Amino acid sequence: MIERLGSGSPVRLFAGGLHGDEWETTTPLLEGLTQPLTGTLLVMSKVSGNEYLSTLDRDYYTHYAPHLLEAIKEYRPCIYLELHSYSKDNFSILTGDGRFERHGVPAYIEIEAGVLMGSVSPHIRRDHFSPYDLCVSFEMPKRASGQSLKVIGRLLDLVKECRDREAFVRYMKTHYPEQTKVAVRNYLRFYGDLY
Repeated sequence: MIERLGSGSPVRLFAGGLHGDEWETTTPLLEGLTQPLTGTLLVMSKVSGNEYLSTLDRDYYTHYAPHLLEAIKEYRPCIYLELHSYSKDNFSILTGDGRFERHGVPAYIEIEAGVLMGSVSPHIRRDHFSPYDLCVSFEMPKRASGQSLKVIGRLLDLVKECRDREAFVRYMKTHYPEQTKVAVRNYLRFYGDLY
């Protein structure tokens, strides 16, 4: 089910609760979002509560959550955000140096207070978005502290109000320069052909 807030361009799609019990952490944050000042915000606060399947799995968007892929095709957002949650045990798996070798994607980068930022799956990034679109994935701790909730809330509000990818990058370069430098380097290394 998609909640629609606002109308017109740009179109933004936020997806949470992508697998397993993530929705317990992420849904309240997504359902608490308000209408953007301009454009449209589409919110899928609980994509699936089914057993965990990674978005890096080729079948995720075609078989596990085809309704998410259909929404991307139908609404053609230029800003796409996935909100995930992780347990402490998985922090090093998400941020470790070997993530590219093990999973074929760059590691997530810690922004602040356990909130991580990375790219969405290449299975949708390459095929369903233009090089100019903003596609970002945030991971937050499952039992988030007040500081983590504050950080992720601020980032969700930021992306909700962004008109394009460049506005997001400008904000991140100003507020998180070191993390952004690494993120841009990773993005160019992995998606250089899209830039």
